[in-house]
Amino acid sequence: MRPSERLADQLRTVTIETAVNRYAEGSCLISFGHTKVLVTASLEESVPGWMRNKGAGWVTAEYGMLPRATHTRGRREAASGKQSGRTQEIQRLIGRSLRAVVDLKALGERQISVDCDVIQADGGTRTASITGAWIALKQCCDYLRAEGVIKTDPILDQIAAISCGIHQDTPVLDLDYEEDSTAEADANFVLTGSGTIVEIQATGEKRGFSQGEFDALFGLARKGIGELCEMQKAAVGSI
Repeated sequence: MRPSERLADQLRTVTIETAVNRYAEGSCLISFGHTKVLVTASLEESVPGWMRNKGAGWVTAEYGMLPRATHTRGRREAASGKQSGRTQEIQRLIGRSLRAVVDLKALGERQISVDCDVIQADGGTRTASITGAWIALKQCCDYLRAEGVIKTDPILDQIAAISCGIHQDTPVLDLDYEEDSTAEADANFVLTGSGTIVEIQATGEKRGFSQGEFDALFGLARKGIGELCEMQKAAVGSI
């Protein structure tokens, strides 16, 4: 039995509230159980210097955890003057994931910056961030089309992510912190709505795992991401 008493293939309760920031071109508050992430997408009518005059835009992401997102207060990274390696790795993952489903030329020479701020962490913050980031990005692109700034939707497909792991020798979907901290192996899957693979991060934490166990984790991820894609469609009014 899982600590949360969920079935092996059961997601935590997922909620998505959109338009939570009146100023951002796209925003949502996404929750996976006790993990809560505030996501905003901001439009900038310029691109980084190295992208200028290439006839294409850019999508980037930043990620951070608020000081009391966990059981004890963490120091703001800005106070130390630099981001941790973990933060940099996660925000690069979010950016790569989003760009995998965006036609940057259709975006034009403008940048969308997606900020993922973890309000409360209970496992799966990076995967929740990716899933919510697509919603905010889609809203921002819809805004550009509604304003007549662009004619073609730059969004090529959906993107969502989920964690899976082996807990007490059983492959399970959507690890919370209690499971993640004691899992024998865990993996993060980033897949498109059409089912293609964007990124997989898999690690044997306490032991190696077999091909059969990996296939079971992959199957769970496909099921979970399929459910998340339906929630994304509902949140943005279908696609």
